[in-house]
Amino acid sequence: MTDLSFINNKTVLVTGHTGFKGSWLSKILIKNNAKVIGYSLNPPTDPNLFSLAKIEDKMISITGDIRDYQKLFDVFKKYNPEYVIHLAAQPIVRFSYRDPKYTYETNVLGTVNVLECIRNTPSVKSFLNVTTDKVYFNDEKEDHLFTEEEKLDGFDPYSNSKSCSELVTHSYKSSFFSDDRVTISTARAGNVIGGGDFAADRIIPDCIRSLNKNEDILVRNPFSVRPYQHVLEPLFLYLKLLHLQRIDPSLQGSYNVGPDKDDILCTGDLVSLFIKKSNCEIKWINAYKKGEVHEASYLKLDNSKVKEKLGWKPTWNIEKTMEEIIKFNSVFIKQPNEIDLEMDREIDEFNK
Repeated sequence: MTDLSFINNKTVLVTGHTGFKGSWLSKILIKNNAKVIGYSLNPPTDPNLFSLAKIEDKMISITGDIRDYQKLFDVFKKYNPEYVIHLAAQPIVRFSYRDPKYTYETNVLGTVNVLECIRNTPSVKSFLNVTTDKVYFNDEKEDHLFTEEEKLDGFDPYSNSKSCSELVTHSYKSSFFSDDRVTISTARAGNVIGGGDFAADRIIPDCIRSLNKNEDILVRNPFSVRPYQHVLEPLFLYLKLLHLQRIDPSLQGSYNVGPDKDDILCTGDLVSLFIKKSNCEIKWINAYKKGEVHEASYLKLDNSKVKEKLGWKPTWNIEKTMEEIIKFNSVFIKQPNEIDLEMDREIDEFNK
C-alpha cells in the first residue's frame, strides 16, 4: 500500500489533467483530499474519461495551452502549488510525424514553461516531469533492457522531443535548483493501458472499439515488443516519488517505471489476451503495411533502480491488468453514469 497522507490538504498542480493518465491521477488525488489544480487543453477525445467521471466537479480545472507561459504562470501565482506533476504533452508517435513542430513546441517548450513557473514560484517544493520509455537511443536489440544511464536520443519526433524534455529538466535542476529548494525527478513510464482510454492509434482503445462493434481487431505492429502496464502502476509511483525525494533529496533522478520482465510482451500476444479475457468470437488481423512510419520493434525497461531506491514493485500483472480493462469496458457500456465508482473501486483494490 502506498501512503498518500502527505497530500492531504496540500495543493497539487497537474498539467495535462484532462487526458487519460491525467484523469486517473486527478481522481487519485481527489480521493486523498488534495487540493487539485489542473491546467490542460480540453479533453482530447469524445468520449473521454475526464467528462465521464465528472472529475472537473471536484477540482479546479483550467483550460490552457502549455505553450502559453503567461497564462500558466498566472495559475502558479494564484494557487501557489506545493507539488507539481507535468503530464501535458503531444503523446502520439504517429501524430508527431504529421506535425513535428507542434510536437516539439508542446513537449520541449512546454517543459521549459513549467520549469520557469517553478523557478519563479517559491511555494513549489517537489516536481516530477513525466516523459516516456521511448527517450532512449534504441538500436533494436531483442534482449536488451534499457537502464536509466543509457543514451537519450529518441528516433521519431515524439520520442526525441521527450528526450529533449529530459535534458531541459536536468539543465534546470543543475542551473537553478542545485540547493534542493525544489526536488526534481523524471519518470520514464512504459506503455500504460487501462479503462477509459479512447485515444486513436493506441492498441487497447482499438481493441475496445472493435469489441464493442463486434469487429475483428486490426493490429498495425503485432510483433512489436513493449512494457505494457496498468495505468495505476506509474501513477502511484509518481506520487510516492514526489514525497520521498522531498524527504531525502538524494533520491532525485530519472526512473524507469515498467513491468517485470515476464510481463513484457508483443502486441499480438497482448491482443490475444484481450480476446481471451473478453470471451468473444472476434479475432485479430495483422494489418502491418510496409513503408509505414518507423516505430521501434523492441522496447524493454530495466525496473531495478526504482525497486532498489524507492522500494517499489509492480502490483498487477498483465493478466490482472487485462481483467480490469474488461470490467471497466463493461461498466462503460452498461452503466456509464457509474464510471466514477468504477475508478474508485479499481484505485481502492490496487492500493489495498
